Amino acid sequence: MHQLLLRGEPISRVNGILFDKDGTLISSEERLLKLAKSRIKEAIKAYAKYTKSKNDIEYLLSKAYGITANGINPNGSMAIASKKDNLISTATIFSILGMSWSNSLQISHDIFQKATVKDTESNNNESKDNLLPGVQNLLKECNKKGIKLGVISNDTKDGIKQFLRNNNLEKKIPYFWSSEDYPPKPNPTSVKNLCKLMNLKVSECILIGDADTDLKMARSSGTSLALGYTAGWKNPPLLYEHHHLLNHWDELSFQ
Repeated sequence: MHQLLLRGEPISRVNGILFDKDGTLISSEERLLKLAKSRIKEAIKAYAKYTKSKNDIEYLLSKAYGITANGINPNGSMAIASKKDNLISTATIFSILGMSWSNSLQISHDIFQKATVKDTESNNNESKDNLLPGVQNLLKECNKKGIKLGVISNDTKDGIKQFLRNNNLEKKIPYFWSSEDYPPKPNPTSVKNLCKLMNLKVSECILIGDADTDLKMARSSGTSLALGYTAGWKNPPLLYEHHHLLNHWDELSFQ
């Protein structure tokens, strides 16, 4: 096993590292903000068929998604939760405003589908999410030392594959666990299952993420370390479940 250093101090021995994706490996705030606003815009259109007021739906969905004047709340649902969770949140808002649950779900599905189409079209014409500073160097060092790498994310399988493909990381990070795998995170068993895929014991691995749900999951699963990463958003996330906090990828090294 390899000795991992944080700012020059030894913190754990490791054979595998599990990474969260959004806000940890890549800066996805701009894209997620556009997607959230697109969903809200479609929701306003749908809601307008039933009422002339748009203020309620716009305000409530912004709160539900964690949209602020400064961008995305890194502790909110748009930053952390899965697409399915956000869809249920959207349907709940429509239900609170007086619609039946079945109609609320159907409208939310339609909203998400339309917003996803627009998001895909937009991303085809724009630059992709950028890897955060220092990520490439760390991955190269891990590969050089034979440390196995995996991604555990609330994104879909296709979303994770696209991320790996866009950044030429398929060989550097050959393992992943998505929202479509069972059970998805933040169930601690998802960590155990990913470690099995990597042919490693959970205790040989550490997890690095930007949300307390990730870090608590890691501790519950038995990883040797839960590292909180804080530099993936304009406003740093508030983290409490970590063993250590990481502010830049260059702060990690190996002995």
